[in-house]
Amino acid sequence: MRAVTWQGKRDVRVETVPDPKIEEPTDAIVRVTSSGLCGSDLHLYEVLTPFMTPGDILGHEPMGVVEEVGADVPHLKPGDRVVVPFQIACGHCWMCASGLPTQCETTQVAEEGMGAALFGYTRLYGAVPGGQAEYLRVPQAQFGPIKVPEGPPDDRFLYLSDVLPTAWQAVQYAAVPPGGSVAVLGLGPIGDMSCRVALHRGAARVIGVDLVPERLQRARDRGVEVFDLNEYDKHDDLVDAIKDRTAGRGPDAVIDAVGTEAHGSPVARTQQNAAGLLPKAWAARLHQKVGTDRLAALHLAIALVRRGGTISLSGVYGGAADPMPMLTLFDKQIQLRMGQANVRRWVDDILPLLTDEDPLGVDGFATHHLPLADAPHAYKMFQQKQDGAVKVVMRP
Repeated sequence: MRAVTWQGKRDVRVETVPDPKIEEPTDAIVRVTSSGLCGSDLHLYEVLTPFMTPGDILGHEPMGVVEEVGADVPHLKPGDRVVVPFQIACGHCWMCASGLPTQCETTQVAEEGMGAALFGYTRLYGAVPGGQAEYLRVPQAQFGPIKVPEGPPDDRFLYLSDVLPTAWQAVQYAAVPPGGSVAVLGLGPIGDMSCRVALHRGAARVIGVDLVPERLQRARDRGVEVFDLNEYDKHDDLVDAIKDRTAGRGPDAVIDAVGTEAHGSPVARTQQNAAGLLPKAWAARLHQKVGTDRLAALHLAIALVRRGGTISLSGVYGGAADPMPMLTLFDKQIQLRMGQANVRRWVDDILPLLTDEDPLGVDGFATHHLPLADAPHAYKMFQQKQDGAVKVVMRP
């Protein structure tokens, strides 16, 4: 089959690799019909290269049609249309039963000290072949795949794999009070969808912050009050402008949908780039033990949120020694919630919204649909924010 493989920093290629096969009775094989390109994939494209191996198959936002199932997957059959969540979880361990499949005790990558295995996402999360491919082996298929109806195009359901539950959890964790306000930092796919979910769930004021014109316009068109970073010379000026719109206090909640891709600390950028010059084992150790992130977005969130408010982190951070303004966090009595989205926990809340009325605008959410063969161009375009790329969907 053909699949998108990682070969090095900013080097992905579409290659012919062996077809996946049933290996365990809880496996399924899915013929992929659509696969999303996620901002988290860009971490593998550049920042997290020490944890990658040439030939790793990328992608964690797939959907498709079941081709084959193992003996212990009774609820699926060939021909079923399914969305595959980005995490691999068993559904029956204590963590899964507690609504935390991202911490699944059956698939935890214990040797790396990490949570549940993920598709297409470094050895830290199990180095499981991903879904930017023609076919995908799905472990723990007795729990993971989400059956969806025939008829509507893939885009109606594809985002159940990651974007929708990640945005839903971001808003849930933000704990916006009824009639309250929330600021969303970063209007890429997760930030954009977080704005839509927050509005749908009753936030009276949703503020979006970004610097890419196309992203700002998309959010503005959905009723979001946008702030363009390019219009503010200083961090404090932006903070003051948003506080002026929120009774001088700041928003009730802030969602950081940027993570380590944020522009900011030259020290962190230098360290991340320098890691690429080290032997792989050394570079990985540097990231895990003393790694730092570019924390501009998180520091902005801390400055913005009102006293007693909540910060919800959905943007991915990977540093192990990030400097945090603990005095400010403590003094402002800020609540902080974060983590990978627990996909199956939120599916029952989201599925009723994926109707013909399409209140979250999923049908038109993707800006680009490309064949899988164009993956190298898609990654470059998405990373460099070219051609108005906000969400890219690839089709084998």
